[in-house]
Amino acid sequence: MNTAARVALYGVGAAAVLAGAYGLVSAVAAGGGAGMHGHDATEASGHDHAADGGPAPVGMVAAADPTYPVGTRVRVLVGHMPGMAGADATISGAFETTAYSVSYTPVMGGDPVEDHRWVVHEELRDPGTAPLPVGAEVVLEADHMAGMRGATATIDSATSETVYMVDLEMGGMLMSDHKWVVESELEPAR
Repeated sequence: MNTAARVALYGVGAAAVLAGAYGLVSAVAAGGGAGMHGHDATEASGHDHAADGGPAPVGMVAAADPTYPVGTRVRVLVGHMPGMAGADATISGAFETTAYSVSYTPVMGGDPVEDHRWVVHEELRDPGTAPLPVGAEVVLEADHMAGMRGATATIDSATSETVYMVDLEMGGMLMSDHKWVVESELEPAR
């Protein structure tokens, strides 16, 4: 491996370690448990999203007239993971669907993930008709994080807002096609 590649790999590893340390410190400061996966950077991180979120699930319907069309620069208002709140992003997809906040235990065990935002209706196994009611049990087909695919989850909430994929940079890490952010969690870039 050449020197430039080693330096790049070291930088990615250092960013991951710092992000993890930030999440742990934030969890302790907020009084949250290590298994909590909240919606802002004051709660524990535990998020291990891939740098490339990949394409939208098969069957997703593109939004006909989204507030933020593909290519629009926006500011993310929420912190689904540390460093996300306040980050500038570019819309990479806009879809009409139902998005759910879910709680589940990863398939490989470990601490429960509570109120994970978001999974879309198309990321559920045989979901039936949307929207599903709060409290419904579902099986996740989403693989946003390790241990998610195949986990049984409970629906905590649902929204029919336009759902977006975004490209953003957080703490020096570039993320493409990050899934998902709903319309009320965005504002025009400044």
